[in-house]
Amino acid sequence: MLTIHHLRQSVSDRVIWLCEELGLPYRLETYDREPSMAAPPPYKALTRFGTAPVITDGALTLGESGAIVEYVCRKHAGGRLMPGADHADFADYLFWFHFANGSMVPAFMIEHVTTAAGIPAGPSPTRGERVVAMIEARLGEAPYFAGSEFTAADVMMALPRLAERFDLDALPNIRGYLDRVTARPAWQRTDALR
Repeated sequence: MLTIHHLRQSVSDRVIWLCEELGLPYRLETYDREPSMAAPPPYKALTRFGTAPVITDGALTLGESGAIVEYVCRKHAGGRLMPGADHADFADYLFWFHFANGSMVPAFMIEHVTTAAGIPAGPSPTRGERVVAMIEARLGEAPYFAGSEFTAADVMMALPRLAERFDLDALPNIRGYLDRVTARPAWQRTDALR
């Protein structure tokens, strides 16, 4: 059986949400962070890099949320939540699926680190502000990141988890999106486990 090694306050809730959306059975092993916010040693020992998320599936241990999401969709769900190459939304799906870890998370991390270190913000708009503007624009064009249907790109973007960093009064498209995805039963079950 698929086991999700869930580190609280991490992107491992993406994997829980994915499995809930797909209706896949899984076993949940939950780990609490140390007071320093580091992962505990047993969690770090799961993979060479020692970061969340991690799954085990039989003899396989796999890290990296993008790899896990793709693995689960292809191996256990017959490609559900992943538009095929001939689908009209395929390019948008790919872009937002990879934008999540390739651009969004690094932009927010850079801002977090520079703020914590007291380093003045760079040129305006910052990378984080540009990310939010892109997300707001996209969600004004389509109800979900890939287009008209919920996909694994929405799971990767994990906006319900990041919503606290946004001023939603100024972002009606993001607010509407958050209302749609947080109303999904799979998100509600995931949120209860966080």
